[in-house]
Amino acid sequence: MTTSGELLVKPGLQFVLSHPAHLLSFGFGSGLARKAPGTFGTLAAFPMYWYLAPRLTDAMFLLMLVCAFAVGVWVCGFTGKILGVADYGGIVWDEIVAFMLVLFFTPPGFDWSLLAFTLFRFFDIVKPPPIRYFDSNWHGGLGVMFDDLLAAGYALLFLSIVKTFLP
Repeated sequence: MTTSGELLVKPGLQFVLSHPAHLLSFGFGSGLARKAPGTFGTLAAFPMYWYLAPRLTDAMFLLMLVCAFAVGVWVCGFTGKILGVADYGGIVWDEIVAFMLVLFFTPPGFDWSLLAFTLFRFFDIVKPPPIRYFDSNWHGGLGVMFDDLLAAGYALLFLSIVKTFLP
């Protein structure tokens, strides 16, 4: 890692396709978006969720998310080391895994999905305590993955509050 946070490698399609860990870290290319790669990574979670959720039992889906998180710790850390920037914006596997967790607990319907997406992006960007602490102090793959898990927790908490108080 560079101390100044400078990229050692300029990520592009060739970089993403050069190793399976980079392909996963960059959310199958969604992290290559020039603007708001985290938002594009979060959007990439929708088709993955829509494909996987009906094919897996709830227990299998949650187990898959645990495995995706564990794999994410490694692939995000590996890709960050190669890039020289631990939490490079194009690394979006963390958003994908965390938002699939949010979608799992989100009531069905477009409005709920839109609210879930908005809340998750809000908390991932604003990073209220303790998210900001972990984002700043936990480094490597675990740090990359963990702060998004906390953002998912905030999103789910607010979704449950909205659901509780709706008529």
